[in-house]
Amino acid sequence: MLAEAPMHAYRMQQLIKERHKDEVVNVAQRNSIYQTIERLLRDGLIQIQATERAENRPERTVYEITPIGRDTLREWMKIMLSTPAREFPEFPAALAFLPILTQDEAREALAQRHATLAAQLSKLDSEVAQSSTFLHRIFLIEDEYHRAVLVAELDFVQNTVNDLDSGTLSWKF
Repeated sequence: MLAEAPMHAYRMQQLIKERHKDEVVNVAQRNSIYQTIERLLRDGLIQIQATERAENRPERTVYEITPIGRDTLREWMKIMLSTPAREFPEFPAALAFLPILTQDEAREALAQRHATLAAQLSKLDSEVAQSSTFLHRIFLIEDEYHRAVLVAELDFVQNTVNDLDSGTLSWKF
C-alpha cells in the first residue's frame, strides 16, 4: 500500500478492508499491520515520513516506502507471480486421511463443504459485481483467481460426493 502513497497504519487497514484485500492477506487485527511495519522498518524497506496529530485524535506515524523497499517489492512480486509455491492447505491434508471417518461421515462433511463453498461463490460473485462498477479489472484479478479456485473445488467436492453415493469411492480395499 505504501507503494501507492505514504500513509499511517490505520489508513492501511481501512484500505485493505475497503478493497477486500483481507480475503487474501490476514490482517484481521491491527497488531498484524504494526508487526509488519516494524519488520519493514527494521529491514529498511520503509521509513517514517512524518508524525501527525489531528485535533482530538491520537498521534499517527505516516510511513513511506524506500527506494530499496520499492525494488524489493518489485522483485518479490515477480517471484511470487512466476514461481509456484509449495503450500500446505488443510483440505488436501484432510483428504489424505479420509478413511479415519466413516463413508457416511465423509459424505456429510463434504456435502456441508459444498454448501459452504457455494455460498462463498455466490457472495464473491455479488461483491465482484458491485466492485466492478467502480474498480478496474486489474484491481479485482485476485477475485477472478479465487473464483476459479472455488469453482474447481466445488466441482471436485461434488464429484467426490457423487462417487461416494454411487459406491465408486468406498472404504472397501
